[in-house]
Amino acid sequence: MADLTNKTVIITGANSGIGLEAAVALAQQNAHVVIACRNPQKGEAAKAEIISRAGRGSATLMSLDLASFASIRGFAKAALDAYPAIDVLLNNAGVVMRTRSCTVDGFEQTFGVNHLGHFLLTSLLLERINTTPNARIVTVASHAHKFAKTGLNFDDLESVHGYKAMNVYGKSKLANIMFTNELARRIANTTTTANSVHPGFVASNFGRNDRLGNVAMILAKPFALSPQRGALTSIYCCSDPAAQGVSGKYFYKCAPEEPTSFATDDAAAKRLWEISEQLIAKAS
Repeated sequence: MADLTNKTVIITGANSGIGLEAAVALAQQNAHVVIACRNPQKGEAAKAEIISRAGRGSATLMSLDLASFASIRGFAKAALDAYPAIDVLLNNAGVVMRTRSCTVDGFEQTFGVNHLGHFLLTSLLLERINTTPNARIVTVASHAHKFAKTGLNFDDLESVHGYKAMNVYGKSKLANIMFTNELARRIANTTTTANSVHPGFVASNFGRNDRLGNVAMILAKPFALSPQRGALTSIYCCSDPAAQGVSGKYFYKCAPEEPTSFATDDAAAKRLWEISEQLIAKAS
């Protein structure tokens, strides 16, 4: 294991599933883990579990609702006030909604949380991350990005027309990869790296806010990875010495893998970045 003594690691959605397992593993490497989640009761339970299972390192709970730009800005300010260095940002949280709904800022929920929320969070923390030597930004994407068979529809990023849950989720995961690749290009003159990962099909409580998702997970659970195994690639990208200096890659099973051609479209990634900035500015 890497030695993460005196390293600060921020993990969104660290209260359950692969986020929780990543938090335990990184705390075992003596990191200080910041649990960023919206539910304080679940967050406190996760904090106790992380400390108990890790046996070393430390953990702090901080409130973050990725469906609220105000909450994201509040979290970022608190994190910047508390931590003079941010060594790892693991953008792990994600949602999939059976029916179309909106965030408090008026954006379609899946796109708003999975992409725009992490885009804003990363942007607000980026200067601090970039001043931390050899920092890492890791975003959990998915092979589900392949569901976006025609790429992103820039005329309907919020899926106003023809909403289909898994297609919309796939587009949000495609956006995660595109965002990561563009981020890697923009920080190429720093020591910070940015990579995205596919955790595999994991048996977790993902989709718990969606009755259809719960049923599907129950039926598919015998074929799924455990959250511990699903977290391995995230952990690798966050801490393994072999991943230091590697940036702009899509990882699966702790190795780079080629995503779809839509995911590696540099012009589209740049366009997505610029539109994301405009959408957030308009909502502020």
